[in-house]
Amino acid sequence: MSVLLEIIATSAEDCAVIERTGGDRIELCSALSLGGLTPSAALVQRAKALTRLPIMMMLRPREGGFCYSPEEFRQMALDLKFGLAVGVDGFVFGCLHQDGTVDARRTAHLVKLAAGRQTVFHRAFDATPDPAAALETLIELGVTRVLTSGRQATALAGADLIGTLVEQSAGRIEILPGAGVRTEHVVELMQRTKAQQVHASASRIDIDLSTQANPALGFGGAPAAQGEGHRVVDDAEVAAMKHALASLE
Repeated sequence: MSVLLEIIATSAEDCAVIERTGGDRIELCSALSLGGLTPSAALVQRAKALTRLPIMMMLRPREGGFCYSPEEFRQMALDLKFGLAVGVDGFVFGCLHQDGTVDARRTAHLVKLAAGRQTVFHRAFDATPDPAAALETLIELGVTRVLTSGRQATALAGADLIGTLVEQSAGRIEILPGAGVRTEHVVELMQRTKAQQVHASASRIDIDLSTQANPALGFGGAPAAQGEGHRVVDDAEVAAMKHALASLE
């Protein structure tokens, strides 16, 4: 069975590159340096215009945790309804209580609002104190898949737990390994976890020269001598990862 390759996009241009170089599915977000936030309405619509690949839309109103205020959660629900209206294929979110356990009530509400579209519980899962119990909760709530690094900084470091979750899932929910995935170890990750899909950023840094006249100032990008860098999809990395995964077929 072929391994499905999901790549993060933070621009409409990224979406076109991902499709052209062999990606199978897109997670669309903004502000990847903050862990990924909800994309703008215009970005979602332009992404839909530039790719036929399935688009999973991030629902995350802010950085720094997953226990949202009532107003933040209303915003997530409104963003979901917008995504439905423009035809995205699924939604990526994670709602936790202050103790890190899954907020079942809010998760169930978003699953219901998604009206049969795919739902993905993102790496908020890796903050839960009992991943086995959290997985069973998400199965009961009808979540489509879980994005996880196995509670480690990278999916490769968490491969043993990811493999355990794949076994526990027994086909009742999809397990999507992700975090720090690169071409040089993606085959090992798939072999160790027995997962059938993988999530990667496949990024490189492009330089924007517009700030080079005053390098003392910072505008949130990666610092560079010529200006500031911003993240884009690396077409060569996507193609190389797809080629590496083909060896598993």
